[in-house]
Amino acid sequence: MKLSLRFCFFFSLVIIAISSNAQNYVPVFTRQDTLRGSITPERKWWDLIYYHLNVAVNPADSTIKGSNTILYKVVDAGTRMQIDLQNPMNIISARQNSRDLTFKREGNVYWIELAEKQEKGSLNSVVITYEGRPKVSTRPPWTGGITWNKDSNGMPFIATANQGDGASLWWPCKDHMYDEPDSMLISITAPEKLMDVSNGRLRSVVKNKNKTKTWNWFVGSPINNYGVNINIADYAHFSEVFQGEAGPLDCDYYVLKENLEKAKEQFKQAPMMLKAFEHWFGKYPFYKDSYKLVEAPYLGMEHQSSVTYGNGFQNGYRGNDLSISGWGKKFDFIIIHESGHEWFANSITYRDVADMWVHESFTNYSECLYVEYYYGKEAGQDYVIGCRGNIRNDKPITGIYDVNFEGSGDMYYKGGNMLHTLRQIVNDDEKWRGILRGVNSEFYHQVVSGDQIEKFLSAKTGINLQRFFDQYLRDVRIPVFEYYVKGEELTFRWNNCVRGFDMPLKIYVSGKPLNISPKGMFSTVKIETANADIKVDPGYYVGVLNMTGK
Repeated sequence: MKLSLRFCFFFSLVIIAISSNAQNYVPVFTRQDTLRGSITPERKWWDLIYYHLNVAVNPADSTIKGSNTILYKVVDAGTRMQIDLQNPMNIISARQNSRDLTFKREGNVYWIELAEKQEKGSLNSVVITYEGRPKVSTRPPWTGGITWNKDSNGMPFIATANQGDGASLWWPCKDHMYDEPDSMLISITAPEKLMDVSNGRLRSVVKNKNKTKTWNWFVGSPINNYGVNINIADYAHFSEVFQGEAGPLDCDYYVLKENLEKAKEQFKQAPMMLKAFEHWFGKYPFYKDSYKLVEAPYLGMEHQSSVTYGNGFQNGYRGNDLSISGWGKKFDFIIIHESGHEWFANSITYRDVADMWVHESFTNYSECLYVEYYYGKEAGQDYVIGCRGNIRNDKPITGIYDVNFEGSGDMYYKGGNMLHTLRQIVNDDEKWRGILRGVNSEFYHQVVSGDQIEKFLSAKTGINLQRFFDQYLRDVRIPVFEYYVKGEELTFRWNNCVRGFDMPLKIYVSGKPLNISPKGMFSTVKIETANADIKVDPGYYVGVLNMTGK
């Protein structure tokens, strides 16, 4: 399906007028926002090495209790530790070297006072015990918490999801994205007739005397807090091995028993996804921890090596094509999108939620690349262009730093179109693929700032992209290509854009391609045909105004 990029200029002006108010809106932040969103002194002095999260889940009363052992390295002087745990959960004790520590609560933060001197360079641990009835998610995964559902046989069907609200909704941790443990053991105790599926590889299952079992999962790679998950149900399991760039990759699938046959058919898209994304982005980032697709009682989420799925075993997004191009019905949106986050979110992780576009823009664009891999370049472009109808231009994509404040939801569709526009500027498909693979190689298993990604893309494209990113990430306006034709002269400029915006552009003059370099001031070039018809390459996300009125 071909879609025209040419916007109605007057409609654009209305959108700009509305969205400029949103762009100028500055929310009021509290001390709790700062404690959650900034690298406080009580976080900065210690570096996470390892977690052992040991939790018993009781479906009968929707409570959890357990402990988290935190191994850390001392990198600077400090004796006060910030541990995050949100109401109504409560820390019961904190101990170091068998010694009880004093602690005090301030909202969603606990201040742990360490009794011993913390020698720089030393490795120490603190054991936090806690319990409570965690927040129930009212709209998972968009609102965080635990979902306590039942399957058609009345068996518990339980899952966690907490990206926006934070992992500290249900377990005590250093709840800031800048610091990840290098590895983690997740021990989940549940009723013996149920199974828990969490991140990483299953090390053991221990049968307890109280009619419960403990499932021990080990994550051998760095993992972000919100990626840690619990999935408890009466699961059926099947598996396969994908022969990938780094060798054999174990792929395991866990679904409700009633959905086993449907899953065996629908999940054939998982190795298809792996093949396409390894082509575009490089090797799957977690061979050590395997790839899992796990049915959950909500739409789905990108939990690292334990991707959750609830799309009803159908193509599209709940059966719908978000791109209105027709191509969105060719694949299962949740399998493709949420698995794409293994590269962008779980391997490459934003340092501050204000740069959430690093996760969502690239992963939205990965949908286009999946379509292109299997159906061709034109199909992929139709898909990403078709998604433009979902762009709101309500506020900047980049959020506000150090206060846990993300930017506009346009980080998805506008962000994907921003990257597709950048591909047009590069104008070399193999170079572009090399850049995408280079991002994943350069920042493999790292926490990054948006600025690092912007500078990397500038370096690898050989283009100063400062104004490009200022326009698409930090401004709500759609840049408008204004032009008029007089005889054999084409006059043009960029308008409705940030100062200094100078993005090169590919146009067609009576069907013949021409690369031009518009600025903020009018420029003129000679054309071969008098009063020629001008069209902008539809791969660019821009507005167009023919000032001659034609």
